[in-house]
Amino acid sequence: MFLILLQYIRPVAAVEHFMEAHTAFLQKYFETGQFILSGRRKPKSGSLILCKASSRKEVEEIMKEDPLEKFQLALYEIIEFEPQTYASLCEK
Repeated sequence: MFLILLQYIRPVAAVEHFMEAHTAFLQKYFETGQFILSGRRKPKSGSLILCKASSRKEVEEIMKEDPLEKFQLALYEIIEFEPQTYASLCEK
């Protein structure tokens, strides 16, 4: 499992210009089951993605498709981890 931290390196207005394309990129990988969750950082300085992939190389290849990467709008930190304990997210 991988946690991908995105940090915007350009003004938010520049990032917003590509947000529709970024959202389409996210949706593609939610549909394949590789992205589990995503969300904006607060304050609005970037975002994060929880990714299920077989290798770091696979994550790097996926992230090359992100418009925020293509247009050098964000830096990425990819953190590999092994989930061991989790809480159920189902409502009771």
